[in-house]
Amino acid sequence: MPNPRYQQIWQTVQLIPKGKVACYGQIADLAGLPGRARLVGKALGKVPKGGWQGKAVPWFRVINSQGKVSFPVESEYFVKQKQLLQDEQVVVLGGRVKLKDFQWQPDLSELLFLLEF
Repeated sequence: MPNPRYQQIWQTVQLIPKGKVACYGQIADLAGLPGRARLVGKALGKVPKGGWQGKAVPWFRVINSQGKVSFPVESEYFVKQKQLLQDEQVVVLGGRVKLKDFQWQPDLSELLFLLEF
């Protein structure tokens, strides 16, 4: 059984809509784990193959608070995350996404309905 905090994070990340991004700290806050941005990164590295509860966990939609892809530039995962974001029409220039254009701004009342923790 996965760590319950990881499950909270995965469930929250599953709600990020296509074409939007969220920051690690934002996901931590929305998952009820304020101040645990690093835990979000750790949880995303532990997503089971095939996703969680039968749904993919779009890890690539999570970036750092400066709008940057957190992997080393031109590493395999940097290139993969950049490509997956671009496939969803998210503009990535120099490893950076303009948060004012692409950051997810969820409706909190909708989140309260959708999140199960």
